[in-house]
Amino acid sequence: MNVQIEPSWQRQLGAEFEKDYFARLTHLVREEYGRCACYPPGRLIFNAFNLCPFDKVKVVIIGQDPYHEPGQAMGLSFSVPESIAMPPSLINIYKEIEQDLGKPMPHSGDLTRWAEQGVLLLNATL
Repeated sequence: MNVQIEPSWQRQLGAEFEKDYFARLTHLVREEYGRCACYPPGRLIFNAFNLCPFDKVKVVIIGQDPYHEPGQAMGLSFSVPESIAMPPSLINIYKEIEQDLGKPMPHSGDLTRWAEQGVLLLNATL
């Protein structure tokens, strides 16, 4: 199966993409995307992998907060685009960073910069 994912992850996971369970899973996900609102948009399903190559991973954070509205999910746990209000879970993370490290709370909930620095931000359902 031709999965569009960052090359280092393709090398690590490519054999899985050829297995029967993955074909069934892909079929189910495509059906769900065709039938109801699903987040993130299909082109961002592997965004966490595409922004954080396998050999650059330093930290893995797994989130389980669901996204409820269009435009919020960007394929990185806890992350929301610049123009979207931050979810309470991300605000709590920022507060802990501020208390622990004295870093002021950012104004953006976009965690792309974290991913590009080696933080793999996975959603539990992925």
